[in-house]
Amino acid sequence: MADKNLFDLGGKTALVTGGSRGLGLQMAEALGSQGARIVLSARKAEELQQAQARLQAQGIDADWVAADGAKDADITALADATLQKLGHVDILINNAGASWGAPAEDYPAEAWDKVFNLNIRGLFLLTQQIGKRSMIPRRYGRIINIASIAGLRGN
Repeated sequence: MADKNLFDLGGKTALVTGGSRGLGLQMAEALGSQGARIVLSARKAEELQQAQARLQAQGIDADWVAADGAKDADITALADATLQKLGHVDILINNAGASWGAPAEDYPAEAWDKVFNLNIRGLFLLTQQIGKRSMIPRRYGRIINIASIAGLRGN
């Protein structure tokens, strides 16, 4: 059996946060190469445009929405725009994340808030919105949360 048939995602849709580069873009390429329609999200529109062009050059149906996953209003706007573009979301990849390079005893509170709001709060709120508005009503959805290895060891 060919890989295309084994992993066929034709007719499926995916939202990939942190999708303008790195692992997010690679995951979007993998999903798109199997037929999924993709919406990429990240903060920087210029990087998203470049990522979209890269995917489209491979024949992948890709769009994008610029949003800061640490801001509640941006999360709502991202969910709204994604559902408008795709109609529904079958696959949500929460890949956006940040870290702060300081030992815990030197970690500024404002840095903690920034990292927490993106890595935890934003992930939860986006998953909640996509779940309520698309996956639960359709009784179908797959959610993939990407995390750092930093959680497995102290510094």
